[in-house]
Amino acid sequence: MSHSKIFSGNRALGYVSNHIPVVTRYIQRRKENLIVTCVGKAFHTYGCSHFTLLSVSGVHDGEITCMTADAYHIYTASDNKIYAWRRGSELKHTYKGHECPIHILHPFGPHLISIDEDSNLKLWDIRSEENVLELNFANSIFQITTIVHPSTYINKILLGSEQGQLQIWNLKSAKMIYTFKGWSSPVSVLEQAPAVDVIAIGLANGKIVLHNIKYDESIVEFIQDWGLVTSIAFRSDGHPIMATGSLAGHVVFWNLEQRKVDCQLLNAHFGAVTGLNSLPNEPLIVTSSPDNSLKLWIFDLADGGARLLRIREGHAEPPTFIRFHGSNGHNILSAGGDSSLRIFSTITETYNKSLGRASFNRKASKKKSRAVEDPLIMPPITLFTSESTREKDWDNVAALHLGLGVVTTWSYDKIKMGELKLLPDRFKHNPSATATSLCITHCGNFVIIGYSTGHVDRFNIQSGIYRATYGGENGGHTAPVSGVAVDTLNQFVITAGRDATIKFWSFKQTKDSSPRTVIEVKEPVEWLRTHAETSLIALALEDLSIILIDLDTRRLVRHFNGHTSRITDATFSPDARWLITASMDCTIRTWDIPSAQLIDIFSVEEACTSLHFSPTGEYLATSHVCNLGIYLWSNRTLYSHVSLTSIPSDLSGPVLALPGSAPEPNQLSVDSEDRDGGENVEFVSPEQIHSKLITMSSLANSRWQNLLNIDIVKKRNKPKEAPKAPPAAPFFLPTIPSLEVQFDLGEATDKDQASKLLTPTNFDSLTVFGKLLQLSSETDDFSEVIERFKSLGPSAIDFEIQSLALHSGGSIVIMLQFLKMIRSMMKSKKDFELAQAYLGAFLKSHGETIAADQQLREYLPKVQKAQLASWTTLRDNLFYNLSVVQHLKRV
Repeated sequence: MSHSKIFSGNRALGYVSNHIPVVTRYIQRRKENLIVTCVGKAFHTYGCSHFTLLSVSGVHDGEITCMTADAYHIYTASDNKIYAWRRGSELKHTYKGHECPIHILHPFGPHLISIDEDSNLKLWDIRSEENVLELNFANSIFQITTIVHPSTYINKILLGSEQGQLQIWNLKSAKMIYTFKGWSSPVSVLEQAPAVDVIAIGLANGKIVLHNIKYDESIVEFIQDWGLVTSIAFRSDGHPIMATGSLAGHVVFWNLEQRKVDCQLLNAHFGAVTGLNSLPNEPLIVTSSPDNSLKLWIFDLADGGARLLRIREGHAEPPTFIRFHGSNGHNILSAGGDSSLRIFSTITETYNKSLGRASFNRKASKKKSRAVEDPLIMPPITLFTSESTREKDWDNVAALHLGLGVVTTWSYDKIKMGELKLLPDRFKHNPSATATSLCITHCGNFVIIGYSTGHVDRFNIQSGIYRATYGGENGGHTAPVSGVAVDTLNQFVITAGRDATIKFWSFKQTKDSSPRTVIEVKEPVEWLRTHAETSLIALALEDLSIILIDLDTRRLVRHFNGHTSRITDATFSPDARWLITASMDCTIRTWDIPSAQLIDIFSVEEACTSLHFSPTGEYLATSHVCNLGIYLWSNRTLYSHVSLTSIPSDLSGPVLALPGSAPEPNQLSVDSEDRDGGENVEFVSPEQIHSKLITMSSLANSRWQNLLNIDIVKKRNKPKEAPKAPPAAPFFLPTIPSLEVQFDLGEATDKDQASKLLTPTNFDSLTVFGKLLQLSSETDDFSEVIERFKSLGPSAIDFEIQSLALHSGGSIVIMLQFLKMIRSMMKSKKDFELAQAYLGAFLKSHGETIAADQQLREYLPKVQKAQLASWTTLRDNLFYNLSVVQHLKRV
C-alpha cells in the first residue's frame, strides 16, 4: 500500500551522499562534468557548474552496494543484480547471475566487470547483457578488494586483495599474467598514475606506494598518519600532485616531484573520505563522505593549497527536532545529532542552508588556523523554538542542548549562531541544572525557559538580559518543567511539569508569585505543544495518552488513548481540526479533534522522532530513527475527496515505506497485484439511508422552489423586445412537440418507396415526457419518468405540466398517470420536496379539470393519504431533533 487515508509519501529531503564513493563523468554534449552520489536505494546526479540536482534515479529493491560509470551509462549494483542507467533515471539494462552481493563494478570497454563478496568475477557484454567470462577466486587465498585497468594494457586488469597480494589477469585468454607479493598489508585502493606502467597502491596500514608494474619496482612510498588509505586521486591539470583520503576525514596532497607533503585539508569531512576524484584538466577535486556531504575544492590559494568552492550537505547524524518556519511552508528548520541547525527548502535543494554547528566559542571555532575540535562543539540540540516576527532585527531562534543549562540563540535571517548564551545566575555554579523546555513569545521579544529544577525564567532575546522568574526563587514546579507556552497577547504563561500539574501565571509578574490557575492531571507531563492561532494546547502524559486543554476556559476538553509506546511528538493541522501524533511504537496517528475520534493511522519501519504540519496544510514533515533525511508526506485531502470515518484505536494501519528522493515514486519493478487490497474504498453516499426516513433530493433549490411562482418569474424576466421566431421547418417534416425543435422521423419511408411524401400515422401531439407517462401506464414503473423530470429546469417543468391539459393535446389518462407518479414518489419517501413542488404546480394548473372529472377526483384521496404519511414522518423526526438540541443547550 502506498498511502494511508490522509497521507501519501512525497519525497525525502537532506540526502546527499553515503559511504559509496562518488563517481564523476564528463558529458561532451553538455560540456560539463556530472557528479553522481549514492543515497541508499537511489543515486543523485549533480551538475558540477552550480551543484544543482539534475536527476534522481529509480528506487532499487535494496541498498546500492557499489557504483561506477562510463561515457554512456551509470552502473549500480543492488544485492546480486546490476543495473545500467542512461541520463541518470532511465533503466536500460539489467544483469543477473551473481549469487552473492556485488561490491565492485568496473567498466572495461564494451564490457562490464563485476565482483561479488565471494570473489567471483564476471565479465558482461553491456549491450547483449550476456555473461562472457567468469573467474572464481577463494576468499581464503585471494579475496579481491579493489580493481584497476592499467593504461595501455590491452585486455588486462590488476586486482588487489585482502591478503596484500596483487595479480594481473588477461581477460581475453582468462589467464593470470603475474603475481605481486605485496607489502604485508591489505590493499584498500588502486589508482592509475599519470605515468604509464605506474599504479598508486593504498594500503590498510596507511602506506601509499607508487609501483611500476612493468618491472615490479617501487618508485616511491608515502605514509599518512591517520591509518587506512580510503581513496587516491591525481591532478591532471599539469601539477604533480597526488591526493589521498583517510578515515579521519583529512585529505593530504603529496608533491610527487619533491616527494613530500605539499599541503593538507584537515577535517575536510566529519567522516571518512570515501570518494576522491580529480576533474580532468581542471584544478578541481571532488570529495564525498558518509557524513552526508559532497564538496568541490579548487586549487587557487597562494601556497597551492585547496579551498572549498561548492558544497552540498545534509545532517551527518539523524535529525532530532524539525519545525516549519514562516507562513508559506517552504522552509524547514532542523536540528541534528551532529549539533548543527539547518534549513531545508521544500522547493529546491539550491535554497538549503546551514546555520552552523553549535559551539561554546564560535569565534575560536571559525579561525582558519585551528580545526574545529570536539571540546568546542556543544552537545546536540534536542529542542528549539522560532518566531518570524522580529527575525530581521535580532536572533529569533532559541535552542536547548542535551544535558546543558545554557540556551543558545540563532539568527534565521543572518544564517548563523548568535552570540548570546542564556543562563540565570543561580545555575552558573550548578552544572547539574539543565534546560528542559522553552518558547519564544509571539512578539519576538522574550524567550521563556523551563529547567530541571522546576524554575521558569524569562529573558530578553535581543539583549540576553534576565527579566523575570515565575514561581519565585523556589521554582514554579516541584519537578522538571516539561513544557512552557505563552498566549498570543502575552497575557499569561502556561507551564507544565513532571509533578503532574499545569499552571497559569500572569505574564507580568507582580509581588504575588502564585499561579492564577492550577490544573492537576493524573500522570506527569512529558511535553507540551501549542497551536498559534487557537487556544488549544496538547500535552503528552506518562501513561501514553494525550490531553487537550482549552486556554480560554482552562479546562481539559479532549483525551486521546491508543499509543503503546512513548509518544515522541505531536502537531496540529493549520485549521486545528486534526492532531497528528508519533510514537516509538512506529505509528503515526491522526485524531479528529471535534469528534475526538481516530481517523487515520499508518506504520513506518523506523519510529518517528519528530513531525510538524506545514502552515499551508500541504505537507507533513517527519524525521525518523537512524535516518539522516527529512520526509515529506502529501495531504491527500487537498487533491482528492477522502472519506474520513472513525477507526478503532487498536488498529495498526498500513505499513508505509519512507519516501525516496524523487518527487514521485519511481520503482524498478511494479507489482501487478493490487496493493490497496485492504484499504477502505471511497465512500459513496447511498440514495436512501433507511426506508423509514424521508430523503430529500440532491437538486439545487432553484430547480424546484419557484415552480408555484413561475408566472411572476416569467413576467419579471420578460424581454423588452419580442423574441425572433425560429426558422420554419419544411412543411413535409413532422416535428415533435418540445422546447427544442426535433423532427419526427419514426415513420420515414425507405428510399426505394415511390412516394416522397411523409404521411404520419399518429396525430397525437404529446411531448416526450407525455409519451413516457403514457408508456408507464402498462408497467407502473415511473423511474424513467422521474429522472426525465428531474433533469428539467423550472420553465421546462411548467411547460410539461401545462401540456398535459386537454386543449394542449393531453388526456385524462395522462393526467391520472401524473398523479400516480406523485403518489409513487411519496410512498418511496425519496425526493420529498420535488414531489410537493410538482404536485402544487399540477393542482394550480389543472384544478378545474380535476374538479370536473370523476376519475381524477376519486384518485386525489389516495394521493392525500400518501402525502400525509410522509409529512407526519418528517414532522415527528424534526420535533424529536429539536427537543434533543434544546435539552443539550440547557445542560
